[in-house]
Amino acid sequence: MVAAFTYEALPARVRFGSGTLACLPDELDRAGKRRALVLSTPQQRDQAERVAALIGPRAAGIFSDATMHTPVGVTRAALDAARSLDADCTVAVGGGSTTGLGKAVALRTGLMQFVVPTTYAGSEMTPILGQTEDGRKTTQRDAAILPEVVIYDVDLTIGLPADLSATSGMNAIAHAVEALYARDRNPIISLMAEDAIRALARALPAIAAHPADPQARSDALYGAFLCGCCLGAVGMALHHKLCHVIGGSFDLPHAQTHTIILPHATAYNAAAEPEAMARIAAALGADDAAQGLYDLAGRIGAPRALRDLGMPEAAIDQAAREAVQNPYWNPRAIEPEPIRALIARAWAGLPPLGA
Repeated sequence: MVAAFTYEALPARVRFGSGTLACLPDELDRAGKRRALVLSTPQQRDQAERVAALIGPRAAGIFSDATMHTPVGVTRAALDAARSLDADCTVAVGGGSTTGLGKAVALRTGLMQFVVPTTYAGSEMTPILGQTEDGRKTTQRDAAILPEVVIYDVDLTIGLPADLSATSGMNAIAHAVEALYARDRNPIISLMAEDAIRALARALPAIAAHPADPQARSDALYGAFLCGCCLGAVGMALHHKLCHVIGGSFDLPHAQTHTIILPHATAYNAAAEPEAMARIAAALGADDAAQGLYDLAGRIGAPRALRDLGMPEAAIDQAAREAVQNPYWNPRAIEPEPIRALIARAWAGLPPLGA
């Protein structure tokens, strides 16, 4: 049988290596940008200041109020800063929260984006923006959201704490897992997804044991880059819908929520996608995809229960109701009772259970 598929490469310039942050001034000059607004979270203000110092007179200023789930109110404040400083681009330094803010600004202004990731979020490789307003998280996909230049510097991830590395890495794996059974999957993205899972499954236990291991850090960042490419190229399914609902509605930390939900969403879809499950299991070096993901989270000390993130048990029913409203495409039908059971197991930290 002849395979039929569509593959569209997304236009982004990527620099990957050790010490590559030093390329940022040249990249700004290459693009003709002279007034960069440097973005960060409050916790990474020091890194933003170092980047501003590196680019010197090309830095128009710093906005360091990025926060998870990209609240629209924060975006408005960043827009005010960009206008007042006459910024002609943004430089986002950090993880998914900061990258998300840069995307939100770009969508509204058309400003060019430069991203310097310091975690394994992968958002920098996607034309997808998730943002919250009035306690509700929504996502949209638009070519204007995709960052134009991404600088991956392995050195910047060496100091990422082991616990944050674990959940950030599991969050990245989630993108590759769903890419393998996405409605618009294709052979190129499937190759990337399998290699990404393999690289992160190898790297994350090594980082848990030796956080400063440069080879493990390089493998993890490479895997995260591939995972971001996967998320940017194909659609999302049940896993991301659940995480958007649960994380956005109950203000739970993004990467940790993805880490906990991933094995359960994988198990939900296992019977519907046996080929994808076999590829995931092989990349993990496990007998079963869902159990392998659950076990990997345990080996690297990542959380496995939503209750440990502060989600109340009474919220399970609300989450289940919201998850079945306007569902994303999924290979298995979205059914209220099985979805509630999935969320309940994830809340309690129990192993995943298939159909």
